[in-house]
Amino acid sequence: MENQDLYSQIYNMSNLLIAWRRARKGKTKKPYVVEFEKDVLGNLFQIQKELMEQTYQPKPLVTFILRDPKTRKISKSAFRDRIVHHALIRIIESIFEKTFIYDSCANRKCKGTLFAIKRFEYFIRKVSRNNTQSCFVLKADIKHYFEEISHEILLTIIKRKISDEKVICLIEKILNNLPFRQIGGGASQKRNAPW
Repeated sequence: MENQDLYSQIYNMSNLLIAWRRARKGKTKKPYVVEFEKDVLGNLFQIQKELMEQTYQPKPLVTFILRDPKTRKISKSAFRDRIVHHALIRIIESIFEKTFIYDSCANRKCKGTLFAIKRFEYFIRKVSRNNTQSCFVLKADIKHYFEEISHEILLTIIKRKISDEKVICLIEKILNNLPFRQIGGGASQKRNAPW
């Protein structure tokens, strides 16, 4: 169990500056980024103050439909909340990274789509004995995964690794920032979070 004071590392201004740079990457022309950056330091200090005083509350999510190619309902966090997400992840990511299997690729450094394709090709060659035998591949998608995941179970797993109650409280605030919550499940809509 990680027992050091993680929470103060989250709202450290150096961490918030890096988190802001990551949140804005590829979005510098978006109106919400331009607006935030009219007073970037003032806005970052405000986020820091709210985190320090534990008064931070995420803004309501914006929900829209995306068709690429299948129809999905996406809930998007406000830009300032995405900065907080990045700040949180920068501190807790290394705690969980070492627990993931090697072939887990989603939202992991140096393990994007290209890595996943290479691993897939490796296993196809291995199972088919260099394409000399037939093999089968199962393509699956867990329907409504983000809608159904139990926050209670997720938090239990997180608490096994993180004992800092302030960090747990922040994670709970982020998880509970939902337009609708199903009984016994998680979010009613897919979250657009950095993890």
